[in-house]
Amino acid sequence: MISILTQERLLGAALGSVLTGVVVLEQRKNIYKSISENQSQTTVHIPQKESGIEFAHLWNKAVDQALGPVIKSLGTRGW
Repeated sequence: MISILTQERLLGAALGSVLTGVVVLEQRKNIYKSISENQSQTTVHIPQKESGIEFAHLWNKAVDQALGPVIKSLGTRGW
């Protein structure tokens, strides 16, 4: 048979798990709600075509800065 002390520990663990689950779910719900509210307040419409062009420009600039010395070095070696 299971002793009373063991039953109390199991009951405490079960109730603690349920309480923790409820608290976690409530916190997640509040976090998602606040994110949703913040996004609705700060949403700015950016045309897709312009943002794609801007991204391509930034990408090309980053690649040029990162690989520019390598390309110059290979160019001087006749590659």
